[in-house]
Amino acid sequence: MSKQKTIKKTATVEGPGLFSGQDCAMRFVPAQPDSGVAFLRTDVDPPVRIPADIGKSAQRDRRTSLAEGQVAIETVEHVLSAVWGMGIDNLTIETDTPEPPNTDGSAKVFTDAIAQAGLQEQASEAAIYAIAEPIVVTNGQSMLSALPGAGDRLEIIYDLDYAQNPGIGRQTLRFDLGVDDYAAEIAPARTFLLQAEAEHMRSLGVGSHLTENEILVFTPTGELMGGKLITPDEPVRHKVCDLIGDLSLLGRRITGRIVASRSGHDLNHQLVSVLADRLAGAAPPARAVAETMDIDDIIGVLPHRYPFLMIDRVLEIQGNQRAVAVKNVTINEPFFQGHYPNHPIMPGVLIVEALAQLSGILLGRDLAKTGKVAILLAIDNVRMRKPVRPGDRLVLEAESLRVRPRIGHCRCTARVDGEVTTEAEIKFMLVDAEKVRQSDTR
Repeated sequence: MSKQKTIKKTATVEGPGLFSGQDCAMRFVPAQPDSGVAFLRTDVDPPVRIPADIGKSAQRDRRTSLAEGQVAIETVEHVLSAVWGMGIDNLTIETDTPEPPNTDGSAKVFTDAIAQAGLQEQASEAAIYAIAEPIVVTNGQSMLSALPGAGDRLEIIYDLDYAQNPGIGRQTLRFDLGVDDYAAEIAPARTFLLQAEAEHMRSLGVGSHLTENEILVFTPTGELMGGKLITPDEPVRHKVCDLIGDLSLLGRRITGRIVASRSGHDLNHQLVSVLADRLAGAAPPARAVAETMDIDDIIGVLPHRYPFLMIDRVLEIQGNQRAVAVKNVTINEPFFQGHYPNHPIMPGVLIVEALAQLSGILLGRDLAKTGKVAILLAIDNVRMRKPVRPGDRLVLEAESLRVRPRIGHCRCTARVDGEVTTEAEIKFMLVDAEKVRQSDTR
């Protein structure tokens, strides 16, 4: 059995946050055995402790964040990756802003600080979770699996596929956590973005303080805007960095094998949640048998037709609670003729329309029995996170939040390759179908 570890002395890291640009002074502080890793927001009164635990995960786009009540700590994956990658079990991480300092999206600044502070072995035995049976989670074309392995290490195999961008292409990396040199091989790898993603984020005021010399930005032709790669496979190394940070939210060391293909933070969190359930001895939640709908079924339910039918297939419907569908976006879509001829992007309003159509399918299952129909009433909290382009497979999800005799309310999300492109809350007025028919005849 190996012993738990903390650091020998306090270490400080200062700088702007990766997304917010807000200056932060962060301190790594030694912690007692069996106390785990936790963040301490010192800028609120009284200070709030936020454990690095999957149960504290707060849903965010393109990053991992934690929350205790209304107090959150943002973009923690690179800090936690460094902490776990360096073999630390117990640590308090103090911050005086909501986001740790980080200018390039790597873990190097944190591993450097930890190395300078030194590691301290503690009396208690390290808590270890050994993967005993295969677990697989998927989201569209993304897959993440946890498998039994040999020895006392965690083997990570990551398959990164950016075939649409020649500068990244397809990269595969195998890394043994606990054997290979994390500080040298994984920590320096920086966050990377496609040019369209970077421009979209800047238009939202996110990361506007960053330059292309700090964060990797690839043009559509695969060229790197400013700076140069540390290694040719730096992108896949950064994906492993993120994955290690997310896996640390289990709260104990893991032994076995992790195999990832195109996974991001959402799928990482899903796997850790399953591992946490297994660790707690809880049976997986019962899941209703999922129904599907092909295009003939969809046409039989929705009144929409070309060129306004935005659902190609419903992958699953769980009762009246949740539905998942796909829209395959092709260059032959009529709206690409004018939006835009030289840079085709799917209009955001049509993505929202697709989400509304899926919500209508979900709510309509019960409404058909009551003689009512759903009429669009309001669209709230719309967020456009990432552009959708020809060749993308848009995965749509609608979840019913509230259904009353006169009002239906759904929370909707659209994703491409596991990354959120659009979010919205859509409300419907539920009216008698006969009244709608009468109004149509006037």
